[in-house]
Amino acid sequence: MLRHGLMLDGRQLKPAKITQIEPQRMRFVLTEGRNRQIRRMCELVDLAVTDLLRIRIGPLNLGDLPEGQWRALSPDEREAIIKASQA
Repeated sequence: MLRHGLMLDGRQLKPAKITQIEPQRMRFVLTEGRNRQIRRMCELVDLAVTDLLRIRIGPLNLGDLPEGQWRALSPDEREAIIKASQA
């Protein structure tokens, strides 16, 4: 059900790419990012979410950036994000 798109707040979600990594771990790739979308999608299919780890935002790989921290974007990263948002 998660892969085919669910209804959330009366709107159809775009399908998510989901891969089971281990028995208790899944990888989600979203093409849209609604408010608490992964947690709410999992709740609709009776899955409990204990932790989420974001590894990428669009074309920007977060690498080893510590939780809760930020860094300035390089000019190339900024350009890539702008291009991705216009596509």
